[in-house]
Amino acid sequence: MKGNGNGGTRLIHRVGKHVLPWLVPAAVLIVWQLLGSFGLISNRVLPTPMDVLEAGIRLAGNGELWKALKISTWRALLGFMIGGGIGFLLGLLNGVSSLAEKLTDSSIQMIRNIPHLALIPLVIVWFGIGEDGKVFLVALGVSFPIYLNTLHGIRSVDPGLVEMGKVYGLSRLELYRTVILPGALPSVLVGLRYALGIMWLTLIVAETISSKEGIGYMAMNAREFFQLDVVVLCIVLYALLGKLSDLIAKWLERRWLQWHPHYRKASVPQTS
Repeated sequence: MKGNGNGGTRLIHRVGKHVLPWLVPAAVLIVWQLLGSFGLISNRVLPTPMDVLEAGIRLAGNGELWKALKISTWRALLGFMIGGGIGFLLGLLNGVSSLAEKLTDSSIQMIRNIPHLALIPLVIVWFGIGEDGKVFLVALGVSFPIYLNTLHGIRSVDPGLVEMGKVYGLSRLELYRTVILPGALPSVLVGLRYALGIMWLTLIVAETISSKEGIGYMAMNAREFFQLDVVVLCIVLYALLGKLSDLIAKWLERRWLQWHPHYRKASVPQTS
């Protein structure tokens, strides 16, 4: 009987872990639908969730939705890989080399303090409204949080562990691979999650200002014809893509940081 009780407790714990995060969004959708259905909120101000869902089904049926998703996702991922790779390499270099930090960190910090979205007029002049400008803005936006967190993570590695690795005869490459990078990884992944949010924010603005394809363009085109259901659909799509990106980042944390005490799975207490 005690075993059955423990099994039930574990089941409730697992169900609650997955259900609780969705209670507030579900409640918001229900209230939103009720307010729209009873006419307390006009459809000309805010369409109901059912209207948005119908717009999504319609656009998915004619292929427009999938095309916009594909284009926007490709822009976001390409910009993230370029900017994230540059930020990580600069953070790694400046974290292990004081000379490189003295040469480049001040310049990086000055560029970081320029709002990258304020560069949109220049980017349009430089790149036009094609793909290059949007990828450039995304890359620029995501590079700084990854750079800063990589630099911070490497500086936070316990010097005693580094000295111990040297005592054990580790080469410089082995020291980076087995001591420095694992020690910096929690901070790097925090930067990754922050950069993913900036990635979608930058893409939203870039696509709504200078684009002829993608989710942002679809939203602006719908605004011109006062199709508020499509506009809200595009906003929801960005939110879902951002949530999916965050879930992937959390999954990477659980997978790569299993050795870290803060990321180990909490076990349900056993009773004898």
